[in-house]
Amino acid sequence: MAFLVPVLIIIGGSTMQLELLDRLRQINPIVFNISNFVTVQDVANGINAIGASPIMSEEINEAQEMVQLSSAVALNLGAFTMPQIEQIRTVGHLANQCRKPLILDPVAVGAVQYRHNVVLELLNDFDVDIIRGNAGEIAALAGVDWHAKGIDAGNGEDDIAAIVKLCAQKQQCVVILSGTIDVISDGKQVVKISNGTPLFQLHVGSGDMLTSIVGAFAAVSGDYFVAAQSACAVFAIAGQLVAERLNAELPGTFAVQLMDELHLITVDEVQRNLKMEVVK
Repeated sequence: MAFLVPVLIIIGGSTMQLELLDRLRQINPIVFNISNFVTVQDVANGINAIGASPIMSEEINEAQEMVQLSSAVALNLGAFTMPQIEQIRTVGHLANQCRKPLILDPVAVGAVQYRHNVVLELLNDFDVDIIRGNAGEIAALAGVDWHAKGIDAGNGEDDIAAIVKLCAQKQQCVVILSGTIDVISDGKQVVKISNGTPLFQLHVGSGDMLTSIVGAFAAVSGDYFVAAQSACAVFAIAGQLVAERLNAELPGTFAVQLMDELHLITVDEVQRNLKMEVVK
């Protein structure tokens, strides 16, 4: 029998458990996704590449069985209709009842008022364990003014770390703001991961992939703050390693090689390349 050797990185009192990557690959958790039709294939392939198993469904009548057989649930609000919102609400309740980690991706919530209203209603209906979004989306859920542009992060002048912490406190969950620098908070602590590459911005499915990969890590850890950090580190460094091998901005090549790197990346590579800091 193989035993996992804990690989801990302790910075400023915050601990990242990099062995979660190996644990994930051994356990092969099932991540149930209500996904965005624009990026569903990227998401499924990304989950599969990292070592978990994806399942997708748009049918409310099978929601209970899907949640029961899954190890985590990821809800993406990239493209939805009212019937789909009812499915999302049902799945959210079931995830809470079955005590499955629940991850929410509030796409464009900072740019469209209707989406903002829907997301706030959903957050009142069930408890979310982790929210993953860009700067505009997280600022909107924190109640901070921000100029978001569609699915893009937009721009603002506020302290990003403070916004993420405020959002985590307000929504009472772990919050990930992904971007050039990933910022993660549980409402008390804030961690920054400065890996990654601008090529993520040229691949529309990157954020959605990360959301569901976070779900895979949450499925094998009882500490969602640690799981979020580990998932962000692995994903960012995988993208960074691919970008370093390319000699130009090649978004198509990047997307293909990102899948390869997610499958091949090791704990040792993550440990060697990690750029992480705790925000005081």
